[in-house]
This record gives sequence, C-alpha cells and structure tokens, in this order.
Amino acid sequence: MSVEVLSLGCRLNLSEAEEMRAMLSGNDNLVVVNSCAVTSEAVRQTRQTIRRARRSHPDARLLVTGCAAEVEREAIAAMPEVDGLVANTRKLDPRSWNAPRQFERPAAHYTRAFVQVQNGCDHACTFCVIPQGRGASRSLAVADVLREVERHVANGTGEVVLTGVDLTSWGADLPGLPRLGALCEAILTAFPALPRLRLSSIDGAEVDEALFDLLAHEPRMMPHLHLSLQSGDDLILKRMKRRHSRADAVRLVDRLRAHRPALALGADIMAGFPTEDEAMHASNLSIIAELGIVHGHVFPFSPRPGTPAARMPQVDPARVKERAAQLRDAVATERSKWLVSQIGKPLSVLAESDGTGHAENFAPVSLPAGIGRGEIVTVTPRKVIEGMLA
Repeated sequence: MSVEVLSLGCRLNLSEAEEMRAMLSGNDNLVVVNSCAVTSEAVRQTRQTIRRARRSHPDARLLVTGCAAEVEREAIAAMPEVDGLVANTRKLDPRSWNAPRQFERPAAHYTRAFVQVQNGCDHACTFCVIPQGRGASRSLAVADVLREVERHVANGTGEVVLTGVDLTSWGADLPGLPRLGALCEAILTAFPALPRLRLSSIDGAEVDEALFDLLAHEPRMMPHLHLSLQSGDDLILKRMKRRHSRADAVRLVDRLRAHRPALALGADIMAGFPTEDEAMHASNLSIIAELGIVHGHVFPFSPRPGTPAARMPQVDPARVKERAAQLRDAVATERSKWLVSQIGKPLSVLAESDGTGHAENFAPVSLPAGIGRGEIVTVTPRKVIEGMLA
C-alpha cells in the first residue's frame, strides 16, 4: 500500500481528498482520514472509519485531518488507532505532511471539475461547528481561480462547479471586496469554450446583483441553485441566527424563475431544531412545496458541544427522526413530479462514464449506448425509471 485517503462528509472534503492523494502519492504505508464533524453522527462515522482503517492497515501510519480533528481534537487524538493529527486549515499545505512543494494536481477529465474558491466561515449560526473546524473565511484570488479552471478546461472538462464552505462570501477578504458574481463573470469571460458553470450550496442572503443577473440570463450558468435554507419557519431561522427570512427565500426564487422558469432548486433543510413545535415544523414542511425543492438535503438536528443550540430546549429524538422522514417524503414528492414534468423536453446532458449523465438542471438521465464520457448531447426523455429520466 502507498497512500489511502478516506474522506467523509461534504463535497468540499471530497475535492480536498483528491488533492491530498496527489500531494502524498510518494508516501508508503500511509492512511489519512479526512474527517467530518457537522453532526454527532458524522463524528461517530469518523471514529468508525478510523477503527476500520486501523484494522485493515495495522502497520500503516494513520493520520487524521478534517473538521473532527479540530472540533474533537483531544478525543480523536486520544484514540489508540491514531498516530497524529494535521490541522484542517493546513491540510493542503505540503509542509504539513513533509511532502514535496511541487506535485501534479489532479484534473478532471472530460466531465465535471470541482474548484474550491473559498474556505472557512465568518458567521455564527447557533447550530454549527464549521467555523471551529475550518476557521475564518478565506478566498482564493481571481488569478489563482482562473489558473485552476484553466487546468481543467485544458483537460477537456465539460463543467466547472465552484465550491466553498460559504461560497457566496467569496471576496470579502480580498482587496476591493469583489463579489461572487464578479468571479463568475471573470471565469465565463476568460474561458468562452467552457460549456457549463455551476455553483454548489449558496447563502441566498449573499446573492449579489451580478450573480443574480448571471443566474437569470446567462445560458452557460446552470439553471440549478442549492440554497443553504435550513428552515422554512421565521422564528426558527432567528434562533439559528440565519440572515434570511422565509419571505426572503421565496422572493429570491420567484425573481429568478420569473426570468428562468426552468430553474431547479435544491436546499439544506433541518428537522427538529431546538424549540421547534408542530406549527414550526408545518412551516418547514410547507416551504418544500412552495419553493418546489427537488434536490433536498434533509438532516435531523444534532446538538454539537459548545454551540448555543446545544443549550436550547431539545426536541425529543424520536420526534426529530419522524419530522426528518416527513421532510424527505415531501422532497421526494416534489422531485417525482418534477422528473415527470421533464418528459418530452429536449435536455442538454453531460455524459458520465457509467451510461448516465446530468441535465443542466441536474436531473439524472440514462443515456443511449455509444455516448462517450464528457460528451454533451441533447436527449428527449420518454419516461422515468427508478428516479432517472430515460
């Protein structure tokens, strides 16, 4: 065995894991667990992964990085399976691993490339430990972003996805305080041959006018938005210390769909936040249909030590689980209706290597035989089979 990187949690962690694999490729007998701490379940899975990795590789050097290595530092370090920790904010610095400064960074080939343009978070949502795990917000300079995108475009990628912990805060720490819309404009201008630009999860409260205009009118900006919504109830949003109201979210989506009716919406939605009663849960449930949320990330509230929400009156865990199931069912209903609505419509689909692909609105599509990975083809689906257009 040379090096094995085991990554848990968010898409950002997965993207960072690819870079770590490239950076550490010259190491022998090394296991890295790139951990997550967003929920107590994520920490449990991190511990489980560490133990499993040690059983599989009893003689390897086992190092842990990621958010759990920050938030649960003492507890993770005390695990007998762990040989050491690497700070989450320094895990992409070769010096933290005694690795060569220069290495061949991974590039996507033909399909989708995730480009991390921002890390950390300056906000203080009452339920969240991510600022503890990832530190203050940090932005990649425009020139560095363009160099990263250029690597992927040169390798033939059909789609670039911009990612970050708090993506829409990009630029707040850079000279001149540029906004995310300006970065997207710079990418689209610099690479006219790039067919698709997509955003990962964003905070609707931070959408600037330039970004709105691109989402509303630019064909190469994908008609797919994933909002860090968290709840559809105003009092719960205040207790979370979110910076938007339910009406703000509805207004943003309505404004965008007025220009781009095909916009598909995803959202993070939390079940059972402390103090949530049945009426608040009903508000949360109803926003799924009101916004037409078809890509839902529903998760039950999990108290994280040291956060204000952990000290608030908790909802019974069985009730939280029940509410999460209801939210998932509501998203599944909206998604099913949405997929059926795509039947008979010509869709531009980026092909993956397994005979499937994703349309511009991120609808999953089963493709006819003979279409190569990375091709963008027009498909008119005739049916829905097991949650996929065909």
